[in-house]
Amino acid sequence: MAQKLVKLGIKRKEGYLYYIDKNGDLSCVKMKRGKKKGGSPQKVAKVGLKRKEGYLYFLDKQGDISCAKMKRGGKKKK
Repeated sequence: MAQKLVKLGIKRKEGYLYYIDKNGDLSCVKMKRGKKKGGSPQKVAKVGLKRKEGYLYFLDKQGDISCAKMKRGGKKKK
């Protein structure tokens, strides 16, 4: 189950990828399609999240930042 961390209410633009950058802020970048080039990242919201190991951080359907524990399956590497 995902847990809401920050309520932002961001409206997504079509053709953009939203992600949490290394500083813990919400950024977006225009997606590359075929021969069309993408753009440079833009900060959408300054949040300053501190990440925990083993969690996935994402922008949910309501436009808020959420996190969920990653499920790791499969065989361990030797």
